[in-house]
Amino acid sequence: MTGFVQIIEYRTSKPDEIATLMEEFRAKRVAANDGPAPVRTTACADRDVPGRYFAIVEFGSYEEAMENSGRSDTSEFSARMMELCDGPGTFYNLDLVAVMNYS
Repeated sequence: MTGFVQIIEYRTSKPDEIATLMEEFRAKRVAANDGPAPVRTTACADRDVPGRYFAIVEFGSYEEAMENSGRSDTSEFSARMMELCDGPGTFYNLDLVAVMNYS
């Protein structure tokens, strides 16, 4: 099994603006269809800590994730997102070990 997951933990008082930014980025990337892109992105809000959020970004491989990170549109998206955050994000880089489906 190959795969790579990046979790970005961030805090913001502007979650709606970040959601809009994420959707705009996704739509542009899908329309361009010109290189590695995440397989899936999941956005989560922490129920226990208001204002804390997580983006769970899945890639086919570490190499695809690094190629994606090197793209200018990814750098621009990241800079715009960090402007909407209340401080720096924390990044977790994870190799996929197992996936268990219950349905």
